[in-house]
Amino acid sequence: MKSYTSKELREEWLNFYKSKGHVDIGAVSLIGDGTTGVMFNVAGMQPLMPYLLGKKHPMGTRLCNVQGCVRTNDIESIGDECHCTFFEMMGNWSLGDYFKKEKTAWTFELLTKVFGLDPNKICATVFEGDATVPKDTETASLLESLGIKRENIYFLPKEDNWWELAGTTGTPCGPDNEWFYPIRENKCSAKCDIGCKCGRFFEIGNDVYMQYEKTSDGYIPLQNKNVDTGFGLERLLVFLNNLQSVYDTDLFRDVIKYICEKSGVQYGASDDSTRSIRIIADHMRTSLMLIGDRNGIVPSNVGAGYILRRLLRRAIRHAKKIGLDTIELSSIAKIFIEKVYDEAYPFLFEKEAYIISEIDKEVEKFNKTIELGLKEFEKVINGINRKIEFLSSQNPNFKPSESDTIISGKAAFRLYDTFGFPIEMTIEIANEKGYGVDIDGFNQAFKEHQELARTTSSGAFKSGLAGTGEMETKYHTATHLLNAALKRVIGETSHQMGSNITSERLRFDFACDHKLSEQEIKDAESLVNEWIAQDLKVTREEMTKTHAVEIGAEHQFLDRYPDNVSVYTIGDVSKEICTGPHVEHTGVLGKFVIKKEEASSSGVRRIKAILE
Repeated sequence: MKSYTSKELREEWLNFYKSKGHVDIGAVSLIGDGTTGVMFNVAGMQPLMPYLLGKKHPMGTRLCNVQGCVRTNDIESIGDECHCTFFEMMGNWSLGDYFKKEKTAWTFELLTKVFGLDPNKICATVFEGDATVPKDTETASLLESLGIKRENIYFLPKEDNWWELAGTTGTPCGPDNEWFYPIRENKCSAKCDIGCKCGRFFEIGNDVYMQYEKTSDGYIPLQNKNVDTGFGLERLLVFLNNLQSVYDTDLFRDVIKYICEKSGVQYGASDDSTRSIRIIADHMRTSLMLIGDRNGIVPSNVGAGYILRRLLRRAIRHAKKIGLDTIELSSIAKIFIEKVYDEAYPFLFEKEAYIISEIDKEVEKFNKTIELGLKEFEKVINGINRKIEFLSSQNPNFKPSESDTIISGKAAFRLYDTFGFPIEMTIEIANEKGYGVDIDGFNQAFKEHQELARTTSSGAFKSGLAGTGEMETKYHTATHLLNAALKRVIGETSHQMGSNITSERLRFDFACDHKLSEQEIKDAESLVNEWIAQDLKVTREEMTKTHAVEIGAEHQFLDRYPDNVSVYTIGDVSKEICTGPHVEHTGVLGKFVIKKEEASSSGVRRIKAILE
């Protein structure tokens, strides 16, 4: 079996499929564009979905790439041997071009001729069929003809070997063929096979054959069949190099060495410290990727920015746990940028100064609050313990139950609101110390806080208006233009957080992690006035809330809207779900002047402006 560095494996994958007539389409942004309903690209095939559904791809019918992905749904598993929040998927696709015969042969060639696997040991799984779709004997026959032993081909049910978009109709779907290889001798029994949980068989990757269309009545054959292949880079590096963990690969080796040198902690000395080292390495890698992405984000309290903030603050906390000075976190980012991803992601090097600056700002910001927050956390724990001690003193037979060791929702929300502790961090620290958290109580406190903020900033009428006269209507339309302008000046991380409008001025709160510079204020003001001068038409359209989100309409408190909503569009610069009145043309607004920019709350800025 051939061993590889990460750079060699990426190159090997792309060169192999280029030799088969594929075009390297490169990677897209890690940040979701709003069309897929997720914050981040979570799979290599996700950006290709429109083309798998029938749209013509501008680069042809045979495609390949190495696509970065971000998943944080299993963040609590980070620190084990295989989970990462950022990972790379090596993929290749046929869009109505070749199908099973070519794909099975090419994957087998890659595994045996290129990677050097023993064909006698390669195992595969295929779809066993059910009442709706027949057994995939075609793929099984092709695999056997290539040289895979019949006893190494396993037929498994839909839950294992079938791909489709859940809850949809009119979409492609079909069986998949997964490839496995034994990484150690059988230590279980004569029946140890693919389904055994002992870890003997390693899943290398899979080929999905989209050959059916899902209808309301079942499945019908597709005229244009697709192939979707996905092999995880990190996982494959572990397998080909006979390693125990993704953190043993060259992707993490230099960073882990640096963390150990600077902290004085030995990697592998204890499960707890090893987990912290891995969390720091993983979270810093993902953080720099998100900040340095072509559609890069910054830490904030909303949306994707909140996920980024959570990753960075979790890395900070684990750095403190092992005695690593948090100033070293930006140096860890430099190692990834300059040594690990210098060739695969050269744009990171171009944005290095900016990435480091954003990391340092978040570290500095959190360091100012975390010590106070940890002290407050200890006060909460001490309060729980004093209560238990008191109850014990009153009743010698008293034994604390699980409910007696729960941090209240209000206390957890105070840690979040006052000290910047994400609820996930409070839960994590509490669990480490043997305590629980009233999550429902936290959610209720958070909801009450949002309602109070919304009511306070909304005035007596809908959409932040204190009235519905001519000037209030003008100011309300101007807030839409200001919201759009801030997104262009600051970036897509800017979102409306609240507004208050009278007949004399507008007040607009928006997500932003820094005080706006004079140039940023000037640029936002100029954009609004430019759009006013263009006398853009304002149109209103009724549609379902789901469709409004699909077409990219801005929204706030989406769950508060009915199923059918009004979407207001201003030229090609603004599209928002809204309930307030608007002017018909922007030319009637007059001159827009920003009078003041200030902080509203943590991660939220406020602009006060007038129309002259």
